[in-house]
Order: sequence, then structure tokens, then C-alpha cells
Amino acid sequence: MTNWRSILAKSFAAILLGIGCTTKADQPEADQGYISGFSTVRKTATELYKALDEKNRLVLHPQPVTLEMPDAPQVIPIETKEDGQPLRQVSISAGCIDLLNRVSHAKAIDKIQPGYFEQYIESLGKETKDGSLPDLPNGTEKKFWSEDVMNDQISYFNQMAGMVIGINLSHHYLKHFDKYSAKLQDGAGHPVPINSLLTQDEWDKSIRAAAVNSLNCAMATGGIQAFFEAINRMPKRPAWTLYFLPANVDVKKMNNQLTKYEVDFFHGKLK
Repeated sequence: MTNWRSILAKSFAAILLGIGCTTKADQPEADQGYISGFSTVRKTATELYKALDEKNRLVLHPQPVTLEMPDAPQVIPIETKEDGQPLRQVSISAGCIDLLNRVSHAKAIDKIQPGYFEQYIESLGKETKDGSLPDLPNGTEKKFWSEDVMNDQISYFNQMAGMVIGINLSHHYLKHFDKYSAKLQDGAGHPVPINSLLTQDEWDKSIRAAAVNSLNCAMATGGIQAFFEAINRMPKRPAWTLYFLPANVDVKKMNNQLTKYEVDFFHGKLK
């Protein structure tokens, strides 16, 4: 299992880099920076969209993801109008992309410095007054930005982003958005995480649908499992975690199921 998952992750990272998932505007001017920005997310979302059945694509906007600027991590299903017709997208915040970059980087660093991921998750679980995310511990160290580490970082990033987007796309074609759309804003117009409204069965169906969608795009589930486990380890979850994971999900059971989905997929048992 470990070998083929590693091969899958590294192969997909190479594909993404090869097809130009970033533009010059996304490239860091300094030696240290992430190439995985919104252009990467947009290309990943487009691949997920193209991999869906036609009946599911019909309810979605052909450009299925849009960027919002809040620094707080948010990801929500939304509805837009085009020629009077409702089309559905996923709105992802700049803070969400920042979060996924840092968590995926911490996970990659953990390979060369065991315990690093746990250290970062501990700091990430301490909610700040302004909602800002903590920097990586000793994040400027040159060894943390080596080619091998950054290859792992972008692999984890794409696995996390793929599942996060895939879950929220599924809320449209599984009709969760239709059911809860009237409750997805509070009285002040702020977004309400759909995960605070879903039943366990609805969440399970979204996880399965997103896993199939991601696996069809050569994205393994190891990254999102690490992300979910990170949230689960937080003694007190910051408010933003509800955009990614319902409060009462059994994460260990869910991650075991995600592993089973991978095994079944590569044995032709999951479609």
C-alpha cells in the first residue's frame, strides 16, 4: 500500500508541474515560497469537474471554483447566475489556500524531522483574535525548502485541495445544497458551514463521492487523511475547522474508510 500510494502521489505532482499548473505571476520572487496557489486549485477543480458523470456536470459551472479574499480559511458551495440559469460553484478563500499550503508543507517536513507536523498542528489549534494562521516553526530553514520536501508538499497540497473541493462539489450534485441553501448565511450575511447542517449519512455520501472523483484524477487520499487527523487532534478546534470537517465525525473510522476506498478503487471495485 505504501509503495503504490507514494508512486501515485509523486506521479501526479510531476504531471501537475509538467502541464504548468502555475503561471509566472504565481511563482515566488524569493527562493522560498509556494508554487501551489489559486491557479493550481483552479486546474485541479477543472480536472475534478471533467471526471464527473455528465449528469453531475450539468448542475455545475464549467469553471467550478472561485476565489474569495478573506484571510480566514473558508470553503463553501455557492450558486451563481449565468444567462438567468443557476450554476453551482465552490468558493474557496485565500486563507484556505494558505492553510493547505502550510499544513501540506508541515507534513512534508515531518518526513525529514519527525514530530514537526504534530508541533505545527498544536500551534494551528490555538485560535488567534484576528483569525491569522501561525507561521511554520523555524520555517526559513533551508532544508525545509529542498526540492524533495517541496515535491512532497505539492503532492500533499493537491491531495488535500482535491478532496476539499470534491466534497463541496458533491454537495451540489447530491442535492445537499438544495436542501440547506436557505440556511447557509446567518442574519448578518456571514457564511454558515454546510458541515454544521449535514446528517452523518449525507457527509458519508459526500466523502465517498469526493474520494471516487479524486481517485479518478490520480489523487490519493493520504493528504486529506492527514488534514482530517490534524483537525481531530486539536484540543479545541478553531471555528474555521467546521468548513472542512463536521464536529462529531469519527475521524479514525472515516480515514480507515478512505483507505478502503483506495484499495477498492485500484481493484476495480469502486466507481
